[in-house]
Amino acid sequence: MDAAQETVNLQWRSACPISSGLDLLGDKWSLLLIRDLFQHGTRTYSEFSDSPEHISTNILAARLRLLSAAGLIERTSPDRSARNNAYRLTERGQALRPVLEAMALWSQAHLKGVHPGMVDIF
Repeated sequence: MDAAQETVNLQWRSACPISSGLDLLGDKWSLLLIRDLFQHGTRTYSEFSDSPEHISTNILAARLRLLSAAGLIERTSPDRSARNNAYRLTERGQALRPVLEAMALWSQAHLKGVHPGMVDIF
């Protein structure tokens, strides 16, 4: 079964595509992990856990499993353990780039007044 046919084990709230996207990516960590992969190409478990947002190890492990099951990321060496492996974006994950760029542009245009320390990332 290829990644496009794989069923992600989630409680889908509805058939709405926005709701479904939020069911997968709407937590506060998933898009940050995707962001890190766009910025760095690959990341190890340790590199993810060392990010400035300080994701807890149990949440990190769960999000990496979810994003892998959804076909958004993959291990660079599938036979090695998850902790000793690097992750990279798949084609499906790379398709999120315009979404992240749009979110970053919106935030830079509309949130700098309430978060003056915000930096430009794209």
